Amino acid sequence: MNTTMRQDAQMIIDHAIASALPDQAVTKALHSLPPITGNIIIVALGKAAWQMSKAASDALKDRQYHGICITKYGHIQGEIKGFDLFEAGHPLVDENSITATKQAELLVSDLKEKDLVIVLISGGGSALFEDPLIPLPDLQDINRQLLACGADITEINTIRKRLSAVKGGRFAKQCAPAHVFAVILSDILNDPLDMIASGPCYPDSSTCLDALAVVEKYHLQISDTIMDLLHKETPKQCSNVETHVSGSVRQLCSSAVETAQSLGYQTMYLTSSLSIEARHAGSFLASIASDHQNENLAVICGGETVVHLKGNGKGGRNQELALSGAAGIAGCTSTCIFSIGSDGTDGPTDAAGGYVDQDTASILQKKGIRISEILENNDAYTALSQCDGLIITGPTGTNVNDLSVVLIRKDTV
Repeated sequence: MNTTMRQDAQMIIDHAIASALPDQAVTKALHSLPPITGNIIIVALGKAAWQMSKAASDALKDRQYHGICITKYGHIQGEIKGFDLFEAGHPLVDENSITATKQAELLVSDLKEKDLVIVLISGGGSALFEDPLIPLPDLQDINRQLLACGADITEINTIRKRLSAVKGGRFAKQCAPAHVFAVILSDILNDPLDMIASGPCYPDSSTCLDALAVVEKYHLQISDTIMDLLHKETPKQCSNVETHVSGSVRQLCSSAVETAQSLGYQTMYLTSSLSIEARHAGSFLASIASDHQNENLAVICGGETVVHLKGNGKGGRNQELALSGAAGIAGCTSTCIFSIGSDGTDGPTDAAGGYVDQDTASILQKKGIRISEILENNDAYTALSQCDGLIITGPTGTNVNDLSVVLIRKDTV
């Protein structure tokens, strides 16, 4: 091998993200459009909304349409013909989320049966696409509670759907009688279509009892108004919708396997459904690494871990996963662990994730940084920035969960 492990890691990351870009998938899906005799409306929402909008614009070419793209701050990469572009808050809803969503609602408010609404959905849409049924501060508070307590994305969206005029199939109802053609880039394990972006165009499989169970499980503090909404059932049918799934975390993992093999590593593909506590995942991967020294081996996982926020530090689940593995590989040779969010942002930071190797723990110790204390304060970003451990990609244009990898080499580059 003529490359360093850090270069190998970057190559695996670059190829995996490229494989999960929605361009070709969106173009392919739009080839299946039904006959159109009326107006075409396009609503794109989520962290990959700009990329999906651009692909749709290129695919439709000279067709007349009116589009709205709603994405995260810093994710718009230029103007797109026929689209009004909006940036808004993530992971918490803000006023721009609501303003942009109301524009989309207005655009579909008076459609006919012959009209078509193309809805391009990607992860992050729950925060970016919102018309709340409660005051914004109350919505932001319940979202903070859900993010801090370690609830998984399905539990979070079970609550979100019931507090919104556009989630849980309600946006599709607003589009009726027009036909809705939904293209979904999945960021949730096993692709539950009613949970991705809180299912604006898909009937809700969760129930009021499910929502109330989440409240009880995490001891959420909610108002009487929210409690009343949690007792109201969401749509269970959306007869005007056709849905296509265009990508998922399995693509990300498959690409990582192929690239690692091309670099000379044997591969161990564990799962695309990793959903445990981030620091436990890091320790788990470190224990695997310690048992497979003196091999050229890549251990590959995909999924979405969770973090219980106890401190007030800066970081994200992928940074916390990587840092938590650093101590476990301190006695290894030529070993690294890295983990990234495919959208290029990990938590409220500018990093996609983190990278550690067998020297990371020692480097941090010499700087007076104790990994255990950093993890207790959820401050992985600060520690990784002190040892060249941050992975910065910028917005990628896709969003299909996370990729976590262990690399082990026989040589000592």
